[in-house]
Amino acid sequence: MSRLQNDTFLRALLRQPTEYTPLWLMRQAGRYLPEYCETRKRAGSFLNLCKSPTLACEVTLQPLARYNLDAAILFSDILTVPDAMGLGLYFAEGEGPRFERPLRDEWEIRNLAIPDPHAELQYVMDAVAEIRRALNGSVPLIGFSGSPWTLACYMVEGGSSDDYRKVKAMAYSRPDLLHHILSVTADSVVAYLNAQIQSGAQAVMVFDSWGGVLSEAAYHEFSLPYLKRVVDGLIKENEGERVPNIVFTKGGGLWIESIAGIGCDAVGLDWTMDIGRARALVGDKVALQGNLDPNVLFAPPEAVAREAKRVLDSFGNHPGHVFNLGHGISQFTPPESVSVLVDTVHEHSRKIRAGA
Repeated sequence: MSRLQNDTFLRALLRQPTEYTPLWLMRQAGRYLPEYCETRKRAGSFLNLCKSPTLACEVTLQPLARYNLDAAILFSDILTVPDAMGLGLYFAEGEGPRFERPLRDEWEIRNLAIPDPHAELQYVMDAVAEIRRALNGSVPLIGFSGSPWTLACYMVEGGSSDDYRKVKAMAYSRPDLLHHILSVTADSVVAYLNAQIQSGAQAVMVFDSWGGVLSEAAYHEFSLPYLKRVVDGLIKENEGERVPNIVFTKGGGLWIESIAGIGCDAVGLDWTMDIGRARALVGDKVALQGNLDPNVLFAPPEAVAREAKRVLDSFGNHPGHVFNLGHGISQFTPPESVSVLVDTVHEHSRKIRAGA
């Protein structure tokens, strides 16, 4: 593999000094880009796009051609793991992801097995390898997975949910069954992420998108221990380099100190918590990633710049900040707003580092 030309993102995750604050965006390859929409149309469906290494590589690189981003993220979906477990992932028009065979019966749950990432998920590993070759050392590649709790939500509910009634009912009435799902899923996530690392991912991120719907006690029983299990099981070094990891619980600001204590390298923040206060709480234990409200990007350019500077100023002149949105970029975002954001973050953070 080519030597990395821009390792600012990786150094920031490891809390090493950087010349500026690196930036990437969750869902940076997505429907806000016309070129992405064109490729998706050629693919015929979202799943076809995910399962074609060549097309996944194409859309992964598209935002990097437009913007001076500091990392690429594998184009895939968090539900590839339960799909590989045999739950039958499909996308219904206007409804989002659904599973043909959600987990409802005890025998189905007891029969749940860890998929082989080099069999059922080989298309993801092929995409990782192809993207790494195409990047040619320009910026690092991030691999990712959903968290055990978030995947379990989809697996039990059968798709997205407004109230998480089925999975929460299981948590309170049959916690033994939910713990079994979480245990198998955690081990599956470890195998999946480690295979991505071995295929070329230089950092990995765990998306606990639905962790924030839990009560404090439930989060510490059904999400956090399994996040720790994943982090503990990850390969920490590959190709002679550290492979940092990021854990992101949407709505998890209340538990940031607990999350920082599981051994991860960085904690992702949504937009509901001031990043300066978060840094004061965790100190030098972890790096922080975030945390601009994605809806800021619908405002005029001067507002986008102002709010980006607000986040940077709040974090201050300290190592260990990766700039990102507090959640995925909206499909309705004007592409020009992203240009303003990227330029502002790089320029203003250089001034902060210089003490200006």
